[in-house]
Amino acid sequence: MVLRAGRTTSLLTTGAATAVLAALTPATALAAQEPLQEYGRQQLRWERCAEDQPTSLECTTVKVPLDYGDPHGRSIGIAVSRVKTGSTAKRRGVLLMNPGGPGGPGLTMPAEMAPLLAEEVRDRFDLIGFDPRGVGRSAPVNCGLAADEQGLDHPYSAGTFGQDVARARSVADKCWAKAGDLLPHLTTRNTARDMDVIRAALGERQISYLGHSYGTYLGAVYTQMFARRADRFVLDSALDPTLVWRGVQRGTTGAAELAFTRWTEWAAARDATYGLGATPQAVRAAFWELVASADRTPVVLEGRPFDGDAIRAQYRAFVQVEAVTPFIVALKAAAAGAEAPAGASTSVPAAAEAATEGPDVDNVVSVAWAVLCGEGRSWPRDPEQYRRDAIRDRAARPLAGDFGANVQPCAFWKSAPREAATMVDNDVDALIVQNEWDPQTPLAMAKGMRRALHGARMVTVAGGEGHGVLVTGRPSCADADVTRYLTTGRLPAKDRTCS
Repeated sequence: MVLRAGRTTSLLTTGAATAVLAALTPATALAAQEPLQEYGRQQLRWERCAEDQPTSLECTTVKVPLDYGDPHGRSIGIAVSRVKTGSTAKRRGVLLMNPGGPGGPGLTMPAEMAPLLAEEVRDRFDLIGFDPRGVGRSAPVNCGLAADEQGLDHPYSAGTFGQDVARARSVADKCWAKAGDLLPHLTTRNTARDMDVIRAALGERQISYLGHSYGTYLGAVYTQMFARRADRFVLDSALDPTLVWRGVQRGTTGAAELAFTRWTEWAAARDATYGLGATPQAVRAAFWELVASADRTPVVLEGRPFDGDAIRAQYRAFVQVEAVTPFIVALKAAAAGAEAPAGASTSVPAAAEAATEGPDVDNVVSVAWAVLCGEGRSWPRDPEQYRRDAIRDRAARPLAGDFGANVQPCAFWKSAPREAATMVDNDVDALIVQNEWDPQTPLAMAKGMRRALHGARMVTVAGGEGHGVLVTGRPSCADADVTRYLTTGRLPAKDRTCS
């Protein structure tokens, strides 16, 4: 196939076909070879993505099999974007990107990340984004969820557990009714296969990669399935692949307790400023008094009522001590019927918001459940198991333990997993970068990813707060490591911590 850049390739033939075919079962590999060659030979037509996007951001559609076990069957289109390198002489290849999720759209990511990457990196790579299957412009799935069905976690209460069960069942039923034919195919392994077809259609022998959050797991799965096709992989804010998926949810709330303890120490050291208590124990007591008071009479802040569960639901915010403390001060003042002190923030800190915001929340959440439920075998089918776990986890982790353990749609999911979740265990080179205080993929999870990727190195940003090292745009002590690795292939000699 002749690409617009002038390169020729016979994709998915000898050698190149091996990577994709190795990820199929033996029974389907032989049957898949010829049609997958056709997918690799497709002509790509690039055009400007949208009038409200930079002219440098071009889009195309790459056709992939809906079912890689039946490549002769139905195909779907994957929306792909690029920002081309400005230096043909220095160009090394392509840098695929994924923003996380599952369910996060990635089509605009090249334009968003270009200003955040060093010029040397942009010189070496075409930046490639894509909406994963089911997302955005790639055969989107929408379950038609009501507003109260679009959250990914909920607190446990004996009085509302019946409603929680009904909501979880409703989500599963709606998704099956709206997209039952697509759900079995919305998996991380299939998205990794799509990435390899994208690689083939672009005429590349290998891809480099930048993945954030869930995107780190997707990248790790690609290295497991297509090790020889993986060039330079950067994983920002990593998941532990051994916890997929219920363990990820429960692990996130466990880490919140550590962040909460750190916050009590920080606030106590600044009692003269915030007045929450002179010792960590006093700050902790003031917080739980606030929660109890709000359970009796919800606190209204900026027109929004907060009961105790709504205050606990901000658990992700405690990783950012300077942002969350004025918010707690404002809540405490409102509970006492007083004005918030001057300078106290009355808005919910950004870190507290779940990662389900965007132009189409229904699409994001629908795909999230399709992936989480469709490839995880760790979800109990008995709602009472969730009740027991929520009670146990809240007793052990009072701030948010029940949020991660409460009943989920996966208890009633009608699409059984077609494949087991991927066991990541390889020696492929990768660079993991991780904030010490991450509200959604805690440091312990990143260490789990590091254990699975034996050839990787990990750079931990000591004191780093928030979900994302590179993607936030804030300068970081890990930036130089990322630039060096992407431009030269050199990893740090060993795992390191910077500050």
